[in-house]
Formats: sequence, structure tokens, C-alpha cells
Amino acid sequence: MKTMIKTLAAGLALSTAIAAVPASAQVNSIAVANLDAAVQRSTAWTNAMTQMQTTYKATLDQLNTRQTALRNELQPLATKLETDAKAPNANQAALQTQYNTLQQRQQAAQQELARIGQPVVRARAYVEEQIVAKLDDALKAAMTRKNVNLVLRPDAALSFQQAADITADVTTELNRLVPAASITPPVNWQPGGQQGAAAPAAPAANQQQKPQPQGR
Repeated sequence: MKTMIKTLAAGLALSTAIAAVPASAQVNSIAVANLDAAVQRSTAWTNAMTQMQTTYKATLDQLNTRQTALRNELQPLATKLETDAKAPNANQAALQTQYNTLQQRQQAAQQELARIGQPVVRARAYVEEQIVAKLDDALKAAMTRKNVNLVLRPDAALSFQQAADITADVTTELNRLVPAASITPPVNWQPGGQQGAAAPAAPAANQQQKPQPQGR
């Protein structure tokens, strides 16, 4: 989950806090919050992910079965390419042909898996959007409750004590604001209101990119 939250995590916490405090005011308390974790630990998210395991079981089973089959198909091609590339006086033209064939099959496999998993990806994005819509409000409420004036991402802080982490407080506020999330997107819904469908993040059969063949 990075599409919507990443933008928020990059600037929401900091900009929200700064906007809420006059420039002349002294920062009394600084905290950190992992917004991705806050969403994924929320009741709405965890319950929705559990529901999806049942609702989309057939799709998930098909995806896993096809992924395994494609991995078994591609692995011998990758192994042969690596073996042939290590051979003395390897034929560079033949290696390049093998490499191109493997790359094409990998891309086709990724596209096939993306098509199979698209309903799951779309449902997951819909759940995410419902929760993230209230993330700003949840963050502000957590800041107020903890008397915090400035919030940073954990990776933006050089060092901090556990007491400074208000991620759990953000999750608590999300649970209050979004007690449940639907896993069934409306017919014409697109993630983030985008005109086109977002590129699905379905797992690839073999995502490791093989180096260009090198002969001795």
C-alpha cells in the first residue's frame, strides 16, 4: 500500500502540524507517526483483508496456482541462460536471443497475473481509499489528544524514544472515524478518482531481472 498514503506520508503530517501552529509559537512537543502502519493496523483494514480472503478466494486461488505454474515455466529458462552465459566462448547472439525470450515471457506473465488479480487489487485500493480519506482527521485528533504540535515520519527523525511514537493513537482515531470499510467498489469507481485504472501490483512470476548475457 503506497499509492495514496505515500503522498500523505511525505507531507501531510508535517504540513498539517505546521499549518495548525502560528509561526511565532514555540513547538512544545514533537512526535513521529507511521501512517502506513496506522492504516494497516486499523480495525477497518484488518477486517476488510480478512473478508477479502473469503470473498475473493477463487481469484486468489487462481492467482496462486497460475503464479506457481509460470514460475516453474520460467525458472528453467533463466537457469539455462545463466549456465550458457558461463560457458567458454559463449555464443553472444544465441545468449541475446535467450535473454530477449525470457524477458518477453516474464512481461507476459506479469501482465497475465495482473489481469487475474485485478479484482483483488481494485477492492484493496477501495478499502484503502475509504480509510485514508479520514487519515488527516485522525492525525489531527491524535495530535490534539497527545498535545503534539509537530509530527514527523519515523525515517525523518534522527532518533526518538518510543513514547514519541503516536502511530497507535492515529490508529485509535481511525477506528473511531472509520469503524468498517466496504470491500465492494462501485461499478465505475477508480482509485483516487483517476480517469484510468491504476496499474495493478499483482505479484510477478519471476520479478528478478537477469543481467545482460556476458561471454568470456
